[in-house]
Amino acid sequence: MAANITTEYKINDKFMLIQVFVVLFLCINLLLITTFFTKEFFYTTMRYVLFAVTLMSDCLFLFLTNILLLFTYYGYTIQMWLCITIHIVLSLYMFVTPVTLTAMTLERYVAICLPLRHTELCSPRSTLHGIVIIHILSSLPCIVFLSIFFASASYGSYTQGRVCTVEIFIIHRWQGHLNSAINQFYFLIMCITIVFSYVNIMRVAKAASGEDKKSTWRGLRTVGLHALQLLLCLIQLWCPFIEAAVFKINLILFRNVRFFNYIAFILAPRCLSPLIYGLRDEMFFHALKRFALCGLRKKH
Repeated sequence: MAANITTEYKINDKFMLIQVFVVLFLCINLLLITTFFTKEFFYTTMRYVLFAVTLMSDCLFLFLTNILLLFTYYGYTIQMWLCITIHIVLSLYMFVTPVTLTAMTLERYVAICLPLRHTELCSPRSTLHGIVIIHILSSLPCIVFLSIFFASASYGSYTQGRVCTVEIFIIHRWQGHLNSAINQFYFLIMCITIVFSYVNIMRVAKAASGEDKKSTWRGLRTVGLHALQLLLCLIQLWCPFIEAAVFKINLILFRNVRFFNYIAFILAPRCLSPLIYGLRDEMFFHALKRFALCGLRKKH
């Protein structure tokens, strides 16, 4: 009995730790989003607009995944139609962040390798079109996955109360294989884009000199961080299948694996966004510092 209480206590500690991390990252992201809207230059420049898109996407994704994580752990059931709605939003924004990171990498490629065309290709109008394309591309896997579910599920299942997990949408075994194939296709395209941009920027970096060389190497490091962040985001696409397999083996192991996956592949890549542009970008960092210290200066 004491052993069971101790295990439950430790698991509760883990979930409390997750809540602290989620609240911390949400507060940081909201601070950065507010800073983004304080300067016209930010919301008229493609890289900062795409940065804001990742922050908003991450906030929504973190909030909803945390709610579902708590529901799953405590065994709360919700109506199937509500679970489907949440799953649609999560499926969309699970892809929005990596697809946006890929677009940000392409923007750095254009800025460094095609500087004369940067103003034309990365104009505010092009940025708006880019955001629409990002959301269309991100919605395709969800449309395919849920179309199969809607075609296979009975009408009565929509009014049932269920613990909301991705596994309840997999009616046929081949659905999981199809979903995995789509994820791998996206993974391949994004990896090719990252490698292409990285190789070409490195080529320009070696040929550059003086201030241009310094700026180019900074862009190269940014693309490298995008690659790391993208890798962590894409590994997350395989987490539901790993967790489903572990769930059949042991419940405690399943909870530990889900906890690790949440920290490593959901929280970690999303805390890199503030680092890449919120702290490393000199202009945004100064704007953030001025905004954060504004209240203190007013008091004095």
